[in-house]
Amino acid sequence: MAALTDDWSTRHSVLANARRTAALINALSGTGDREPQPKPAEAEAEAAAVTVTVTVTEVLREYGESEPVELAPDDVVRMRVAALLLREVFAAEDVDAAAAALNRLLAEQTGPLRLTSHGGSAPWHPHLDSHDDAPWDEWFLTSSCLALTVLLWDHQRPPGGLCASPACRNVYISSGPGPARRYCSRRCATRERVAAHRRGQRATDTKSGSHSHSHSGNS
Repeated sequence: MAALTDDWSTRHSVLANARRTAALINALSGTGDREPQPKPAEAEAEAAAVTVTVTVTEVLREYGESEPVELAPDDVVRMRVAALLLREVFAAEDVDAAAAALNRLLAEQTGPLRLTSHGGSAPWHPHLDSHDDAPWDEWFLTSSCLALTVLLWDHQRPPGGLCASPACRNVYISSGPGPARRYCSRRCATRERVAAHRRGQRATDTKSGSHSHSHSGNS
């Protein structure tokens, strides 16, 4: 029993829940690190909704959600609204702004703190939703608020941020010591380093060309 409890606690730790929040927000945003696309036609929009539903389901399973994971398109629509609210926490510029954003969500969107064991199927743990069978969007928003609040409390800094890459809309979770992250992934960090290098190289080439032209004009 102790081993099962330890495994559950690892899979559902505060950090794991916060990372699940970021993964769900990114899945629900629908663009990831791609440029925003024009509004699709109705048939394409329906296909995109199905794709997002599948992706969100996969994220939930990856982060240990119990089977069966059954999401309807309406569930995903409401979860997307919750994701937009949570993005305000990630967009905060400092810890005070992140705390203010979380305080608004805690006051307006969550219920009183309660403990549940889901009928004995899990160790006792805190929830902020109204009941164990709350809708997906309510569970997503309230569990995310709880995890992000504890991270902010523990580290006294914003629990996450928005990727600094202009081509990416992803959010990420900050964890551990060291300098604050700026990018959601190594891929984005590498892409921006390469882009900055190329911009610098072009500026150098332009400057060199300008100097050469100036010298030739004075000869």
